[in-house]
Amino acid sequence: MRKSNPGPFYSYPMGIWFSLFFVVPLAIIVAYSFMKRDMFGGVIHEFTLDAYKQMFSAAYAKIFFRTLWMTVVATFISILIALPCGYAIARSRHQTTLLILVIVPFLTNSLIRIFAWMTILGENGALNGICEIFAKFCFFVSRNSDGVFVPHKFMFTKFAVVLVSIYMYLPYAILPIFTSVDRFDFTLLEAARDLGATKAGAIFRVMIPGIKSGIISALIFTFIPIFGNYTVPQIIGSTESYMLGNIIMDQIQKARNLPLASAFSVVLTVVSMAAILFMISSDKKEASLKKMKKD
Repeated sequence: MRKSNPGPFYSYPMGIWFSLFFVVPLAIIVAYSFMKRDMFGGVIHEFTLDAYKQMFSAAYAKIFFRTLWMTVVATFISILIALPCGYAIARSRHQTTLLILVIVPFLTNSLIRIFAWMTILGENGALNGICEIFAKFCFFVSRNSDGVFVPHKFMFTKFAVVLVSIYMYLPYAILPIFTSVDRFDFTLLEAARDLGATKAGAIFRVMIPGIKSGIISALIFTFIPIFGNYTVPQIIGSTESYMLGNIIMDQIQKARNLPLASAFSVVLTVVSMAAILFMISSDKKEASLKKMKKD
């Protein structure tokens, strides 16, 4: 007799939960993006592309490319920092301690961490304090007794938004890279060195391709939350650092334009899903290549 497979039965609760709390809200957002705006803040159930036409105006296109540029810069710098950090943690005897230090910031509320950066970047903050000490030293060396230090404007700039975004999401880049490095076979580096490759050459030719899956995961885990970020540019930034997440919140809270907010949300969702699908396809290609090598 053929034995029954109870597996699908056990997956029904998760499927129902997933449908209710992810698929259904996402379907509502997509539907709202194709509806008309109600003057009272609701929607009129009539099909239209007005929200998408409005979204692709010159003003919103400028904000979109600004968001994309700031996200790419923050993600790129995060990966540059995460690579040596992940390598150092994987090769250290104190992995647990170092990982705890990476994870500790998550134990503090994100708003508290953002406000902490305000005290660092403010006119009387720590960063301007360091700059003032350096300026006074330069005045002393140059014997310029009339020199006056003018505080730099770090707060409410694109620089501040990128800097704080890197700090907020750097652990998302370090952890997957650490995992890939920890699983990497370092005998391959030794083999490359034996063949005459330099240490740097062995790392770039052997190790970087070997931890590609971790780097791609770090890119996606960092890019997606920064691209849809709202709190950092809202608190640290200004109108010059306005991002897509701020548009969505303003359209919901101030303009009461649900179709336009939904249209922007759909764009963010599509970008996120495309990144996730790219990660999955890359993992599949890497797995298939490893299988071919073994065969």
